[in-house]
Amino acid sequence: MTATILILFVATYLGMALGGFPGLRIDRTGIALVAAILLLATGALDTAGAISAIDFPTIFILLGLMILSAQYAGSGFYDWCALKVAQAAQSPARLLAVIVLVAGGLSAVLANDVVVFAMTPMLCLGLMARKLDPRPYLIALAGAANAGSAATMIGNPQNILIGQVGHLDFWRFLAVCAGPALAAMAIAYATVWLVWRGRFGMPQEIGPDGMGQAAPKLDRWQLGKAVAATLVLLVLFTRDIPQEHAVLLVAGVMMISRRMASRDMLGMVDWHLLVLFAALFAINHALGLTGLPAALVGDLQAAGWLPDRLAVMLPLSLAGSNSIGNVPAVILLLAAWPSPPEGALYGLALLSTLAGNLLLPGSLANIIVAERAAAAGVRLGFVEHARCGVPMALLSMAVAAVWLWAGGWMGW
Repeated sequence: MTATILILFVATYLGMALGGFPGLRIDRTGIALVAAILLLATGALDTAGAISAIDFPTIFILLGLMILSAQYAGSGFYDWCALKVAQAAQSPARLLAVIVLVAGGLSAVLANDVVVFAMTPMLCLGLMARKLDPRPYLIALAGAANAGSAATMIGNPQNILIGQVGHLDFWRFLAVCAGPALAAMAIAYATVWLVWRGRFGMPQEIGPDGMGQAAPKLDRWQLGKAVAATLVLLVLFTRDIPQEHAVLLVAGVMMISRRMASRDMLGMVDWHLLVLFAALFAINHALGLTGLPAALVGDLQAAGWLPDRLAVMLPLSLAGSNSIGNVPAVILLLAAWPSPPEGALYGLALLSTLAGNLLLPGSLANIIVAERAAAAGVRLGFVEHARCGVPMALLSMAVAAVWLWAGGWMGW
């Protein structure tokens, strides 16, 4: 069975890196799910083992936050916010700053993938209506969303998993990671401004200007309900209650509504991401049954190459996030390294998230921005993103590394 597990494991993570297989319309989620099914069908993994491998607290937190975010979306907040941002500032520099602050701030509490998914289309329309090239602002949107999400334990999927594995405190996580996250937002702003300086006008090849787009309606009552729920959630994080219970409790209250149907709210949940997590948990568990990850960790520890030092964590985060993606990379590393020290977990959260800004496939938020922008008539290319993403990621990771070293969380 070891050979079967290895073949399916390698095929899965190759698919993660490629984003699919040539000639087949199967994405990362489909690849992971098919691999998990084959593990069950071949007997390499039994049903009980697959279920026990899933980290349900992580799944529950993701589900609850998606339902909370659906409350914001249902109120019209995301569309309203994106259009107001596009219309707010008069100069490109101020507009860029507003986008960075809004995207980074919202991503810290509402998860970066959800924020960029909701904001990208309306932001494109608003910018094109002002005859501005949306591409630099979209790069800033993705970069700031990734950077801001690094500040909290609920800012992105990999941080949620890291927090659950390490049983980390929400507010301690914020104290350690907020500084580098804010610095990374500033770096995102400065990088995009310097690279695109003098070229913020809309080129001819970008499509319709969206002048006829109707202003989205904002349901202030539903928005107030969402804000109140978010504040209650933050208060619950200070109490002696499991975080997944707190998030699910808030999400359950959100679904009790006279105006928003629970079916509609659940329809906004990213079920594909939840399935991806569950399938990867099962696949990594099957690999663990072979004993190979434990042997590898033992060899690395004997050689002094465990990623509990920055000299190892930095290149590992860059390579993992920009090959198979930061979410699969973190799931894989934590499956192979069952007892990382607390400092290494903070380092992994920061560095894997910031490394996702390097290249377009480096994080799911980048991919979402590019795909949603394409649907709005704006093509954000790999090279265009990399011209900002490479310096953005390397500089922010350097700042985070110095912060972690100076704070005594990780050694060089």
